[in-house]
Amino acid sequence: MWSHDGWGSWWFVMPPLMLAFWVAVIWVVVNLISDRPDPAPPVSEHPAGPEEVLAQRYARGEIDDNDYQRRLDILRGSRRAGGEP
Repeated sequence: MWSHDGWGSWWFVMPPLMLAFWVAVIWVVVNLISDRPDPAPPVSEHPAGPEEVLAQRYARGEIDDNDYQRRLDILRGSRRAGGEP
């Protein structure tokens, strides 16, 4: 039924072809997953308080040391706004 000149001689080619196929499938899946954009950062359960917002502005460099301390004193209800005793 099977001659050595026909399909019967393909048995040694099929395993490497199957291996190459599965390697290609895995490569495509990995590349699709790795190219996805990062998910959005988690939303905090509670809104940021005024001191936290002030600290974030200070960390980003939007306000300087004196401004940060003055505003923090005001938020905490200190009588020495501006750093005066």
